[in-house]
Amino acid sequence: MGTTRLLTIAGFAATLLTGTAYAAPVDLTLWHMEQPPHRVQRMKELLDEFNAAHPDIQVKQEPQSWGEVYAKAPAAFAAGNGPDLLFTIPDFTTVLKGIDAVVPVDDLVKDLDAKHGFVPATLAPYKYDDHVWAVPAYNMAISLWYRNSVLKAAGVEVPKTWSEWLAAAEKLSTDGKYGIGLPANKQLYTDQTVYSFMVNSGAADIYKDDGSIDFDKPATVNAYDFYSKLAKLSPADNGSWTWGEAEACFASNTCGMILQFGVINTYDTQAEGDAADLGVAPVPHADDQGESATISYSNAIMLTTKDEAKQAAAKVFLAWLMEPANYGRFLTMEPGLFLPVTGDGAKAESFWSDKTVTKYKGQVETMISNSQHGKLFGFTTGKVFPSIGAISAQNVIAETLQHIVVDGQSAADAVKGGQARMSEIAKK
Repeated sequence: MGTTRLLTIAGFAATLLTGTAYAAPVDLTLWHMEQPPHRVQRMKELLDEFNAAHPDIQVKQEPQSWGEVYAKAPAAFAAGNGPDLLFTIPDFTTVLKGIDAVVPVDDLVKDLDAKHGFVPATLAPYKYDDHVWAVPAYNMAISLWYRNSVLKAAGVEVPKTWSEWLAAAEKLSTDGKYGIGLPANKQLYTDQTVYSFMVNSGAADIYKDDGSIDFDKPATVNAYDFYSKLAKLSPADNGSWTWGEAEACFASNTCGMILQFGVINTYDTQAEGDAADLGVAPVPHADDQGESATISYSNAIMLTTKDEAKQAAAKVFLAWLMEPANYGRFLTMEPGLFLPVTGDGAKAESFWSDKTVTKYKGQVETMISNSQHGKLFGFTTGKVFPSIGAISAQNVIAETLQHIVVDGQSAADAVKGGQARMSEIAKK
């Protein structure tokens, strides 16, 4: 930070509160993509509380859209009016890091980790090139969702392996019902569900250490082949599905099982709302694998200002947000979906006292457990390559599946083609 003396988080906060550091408040602008009104309102409540307790730091929110922010943020930074703090997911971070808009947060994360205990899987996608590029804020991980009563009526146990999963889906496919609902659209949801199969077959890594593509291998072929078998037991319109269609199929009890980040809100408001009947489990693993894994999205907050006073003020805010008394209320702006990324956050009374979390406590506990085994394509080796942004944006993982379920290619041929597509993108 140049020749200016570094201020510790605690020291800076104390100086601000005495009113001796700055004549005017340090104003911070926070961009996030949590647009639903109830999320914006919860953020407002938290920011109002922080601002009242820290009169020399004032944080304002400016909600953005995920559909626009990939273009809007770089343009804002180029014009010199970008935000000071910005919510992110791993591939979005690579975009802003590429234009030198992100400030490393190594020391802050070290301090927060020592105090609160980050789940390692939530930090991993932001640790590369010898730095940590964002502070994990909340996690989202795919799980297997089902109804206990439906499985019991069919005489089916909760599947743990792929052979058990296929048998269960076949048995549940009866009387106009579908054993499972899996997407086959060329879209992000399909990327996510397919990768949930890949991590459970030993194909988590899509890059080699030198940046070359490592997609075409037996474990990947095995994942696609098995996915295509289960996809045949899904509704015929799954080629146009996104997340909402899968949740609707489950809520209507038309699909016996689905893979989803969370269904609690939909199930509670649009279906039976019977917590005792809602089942959730780890994504089943291939028979030759020892344990289950999943895809997880560690959502984080980037520090995106080069102003030293704002950097210090932002660290005060982030430290405040991660305190258990505040953090649980942050997570429950979307209860049953946003999962804690810290050890003490997972125990916070402010989290577990939420009425929805209380009602579905067992399911949330399982979701948290599953999330600790999460991985994300392109962020598994400790090295991150810029091409992952384009591979993700072009939905190559989902496109590869479509060559099987739509074009009739074998899994081996489709994966070979996927390798070629990713390699072509990586060369650009």
